[in-house]
Amino acid sequence: MTRPGLTQQIDLFLQALDSEKGYSENTIRAYGHDLAEFAVYAAGDTDKRKLPAASVDSLTIRGFVAALYRKNEKNTIARKLSALRSFFRHLVKHGVVDDDPTAAILTPKHNRRIPSYLSVDDMFRLLDQVTGSGLLDLRNRAMFETLYGSGIRVSELTGLDVGDVDPASACLRVMGKGGRERIVPAGYRAIRRIRSYRDCLFEHTGIGMQSEGALFLNKNRGRLSARSVGRILETLVRKCSLAVPISPHGIRHSFATHMLDAGADLRTVQELLGHRSLSTTQKYTHVSIDRLMAAYDKAHPRR
Repeated sequence: MTRPGLTQQIDLFLQALDSEKGYSENTIRAYGHDLAEFAVYAAGDTDKRKLPAASVDSLTIRGFVAALYRKNEKNTIARKLSALRSFFRHLVKHGVVDDDPTAAILTPKHNRRIPSYLSVDDMFRLLDQVTGSGLLDLRNRAMFETLYGSGIRVSELTGLDVGDVDPASACLRVMGKGGRERIVPAGYRAIRRIRSYRDCLFEHTGIGMQSEGALFLNKNRGRLSARSVGRILETLVRKCSLAVPISPHGIRHSFATHMLDAGADLRTVQELLGHRSLSTTQKYTHVSIDRLMAAYDKAHPRR
């Protein structure tokens, strides 16, 4: 019996990521892109659909990684190699190949980049930039107050449904990476902004807080996309003339930084951000020198 070729094996692997692992759509798409790039390289002049996965060896992997070094950063190469490792481990587990050709390949060390973040004053200035009482103005103000108030990812923001908001506790039910659900406080200011937006939406469309479906809607009354949130934020940043270019992820990073600088412990911030590992949270944190010195002056016996 002829086994499916490399590209078919990739398709089966991506299906398994969805059905067995519960990976997010964005993660599966990224895996698919990286593995498709490898399939093109591995096949060369042959038909990648017919190329047996078992024909891929460590030399093929090394050649691919060497080609990546000519046009990619280490972080990107590490990500693509991680996708390959997961793929071939899957093939070994299911008996498609006998050995993992990525096992002897070293992963390049990451260049740890600290995302941009805003000072508290600049963050407030950005939020106050959204003025007006129109439907889109109220929606945008509610969105960014929610992002900053809760520290959730932009994909989690756009994934919110009306029923995920609990006005009484000022909390949100968020579906994070890997289908992990968590409850996060958003603050009463954000909840008030959401209420104002949804009240206005009801006046214009008849869609109220009791309705099912997406919390934040686009002009066509569909679910707002993460890309649209990014574009709206770019416009606001230009209007504010901020020195630091900021993305929705930068608002999340600002949330974490401001919480830590105000005395929140790292474990609490880890839970709020929905990180599995504390080390993931640490890359988002840079404690201000003022806070460090204050802690030193308070605690050191020979200050």
